[in-house]
Amino acid sequence: MPTRDSYRLLPRLVESLQSQTEGSWQVTFIDGGSGAEHRAWLDSLCLSDRRFRWLEQSAQSPGIFGAMNQGFALAGPNDWLLFWGSDDWAAGPQVLDLAAINLVECNRRGPIPDLLVCRGRYFRLEANVPPRPTRATSFQWRRSYRRSLLWGSTPPHQATLFGPGARAKLNHYAEGFRLSADLDYFLQLSTHPDLEVCRSDLELVHMGDGGVSGQQTRRRLAEVRRAYRRAFGAFWPVPFLLRYGQRIISRFETTSIEL
Repeated sequence: MPTRDSYRLLPRLVESLQSQTEGSWQVTFIDGGSGAEHRAWLDSLCLSDRRFRWLEQSAQSPGIFGAMNQGFALAGPNDWLLFWGSDDWAAGPQVLDLAAINLVECNRRGPIPDLLVCRGRYFRLEANVPPRPTRATSFQWRRSYRRSLLWGSTPPHQATLFGPGARAKLNHYAEGFRLSADLDYFLQLSTHPDLEVCRSDLELVHMGDGGVSGQQTRRRLAEVRRAYRRAFGAFWPVPFLLRYGQRIISRFETTSIEL
């Protein structure tokens, strides 16, 4: 989890994890140069619950995705990874248990998946107001993973568990992307014909709506265009336009998933 001076947001995430019925998880905060107050908060948390730890971000791995690359490097050979931010939290107390059950069911139907793609929901976060839901995420399946990406659908990285198989194929986010390295990662991963992707209707995570990427629209659009061009060449306008059409439609979706 990349973090910087965000200790006021973190209690919601921490409580959502400590209340999980599945307790065999670990959180690693990668701290990008926070002040003393934030680091003291992290020290206190890590002392009180050994499932949390924090490390200083490497100067050789700048930015949010640089911090996440440290997460890739720290993962054990059998670990499953989730990349969450300070304004994310578990959607319910059983979601990690349910994700593990989903993995078992996927393995019964076929090979062990490289990715488990779940669902998430964005919330508007305002001071002194309960979080208000805005739009749901979804991954629209089009007969194959790569075809789904071509049709503009993208797994939300916060709702995707990265397995050992995915990391064996691609174990880092590409340099040069500040906001859309996750999209580029999923696109580059799709070039592996033996990639196994399992989908779930589990609403795994709730996310704050309005992060850095939402405030830098021009740069984000440029990076999304670049990622699609790297993956699909001259066909890049197809997923680019369909991607944002689906985003508009998702804002009108009001149904929620029962856990």
